[in-house]
This record gives sequence, C-alpha cells and structure tokens, in this order.
Amino acid sequence: MKEKIGIASDHGGFDLKEVIRKDLTDKVDLIDLGTFSTESVDYPTVIGNACKDLLAGKVDRLILLCGTGIGASITANRYHGIRAALVHDEFTAEMSRRHNNSNAIVLGGRVLGVDLAKRIVDKWLVTDFEAGRHEKRINLIEEITKS
Repeated sequence: MKEKIGIASDHGGFDLKEVIRKDLTDKVDLIDLGTFSTESVDYPTVIGNACKDLLAGKVDRLILLCGTGIGASITANRYHGIRAALVHDEFTAEMSRRHNNSNAIVLGGRVLGVDLAKRIVDKWLVTDFEAGRHEKRINLIEEITKS
C-alpha cells in the first residue's frame, strides 16, 4: 500500500504545488488539500487544516508550500506532533527525515526552481528515519512541546 501524502499550499505556493502534484501522481497516493487556485488565501488556514488532517491520520506525511515557506513552516510547527522542516536543497530534505523524522516538508514556491523542488521532494519521500541516537532527541522535542 502506498503511503498517503497530503499536499497543501497558499496562493504563493500554488504553481509549484501543481507541478509537484503532477510529478507525484504515479509515485504516491497523493491527496490535494488545497488551495485550488492562485486566488489569495490565508496560509494559516490552509496549512492548519492540512496539519489537522495529518494529526487525524488522514495522511501519513505532508508537503506544504507558501511563497517563501516561512509562514507555512511557522504555522505547521505550532501543532503538537508536527515536525515540519523548511528545506532548500536535497541534503536538508534528507537530513530532516534521517535525523529529525520530519512528517512535513515545507517549500518556498517563489524561491525554489521546479527541478530542484522535484529532487527535494523525491529525496524526502525515499529517506527513512535512522532512529537510534536521534530517537531520544525526537522524544525530547515531543515532551517539551506538550505544554
């Protein structure tokens, strides 16, 4: 069974979201969580709803986009249990999974080129969490963010 991946963006990330969505169609079970046009929307609403879907188990991981990735990253990381990594290359995408067990990746639709963004997403999707010494650190993050 393919992993369920949610993808969501605001209007600033919409164009790149569409490219990534089309690229992933045959690779994963992709669920488009909006937005569905370049019409202006509030990123906290769209990203927040996607995070709620992840926490409810409707998707296994998230790909999130906004213009720079900053607003989507800040929003996502406000939800306990979300480990969203704003990444800018294949190495940071890989390490966000390998060491930090990121369950959401965040991209800047206005700052990344299409080819690089596709490679980043592909790397993130195939990279597993190493656990081991990193597991303790993830558990510490979960503990301090409960309050």
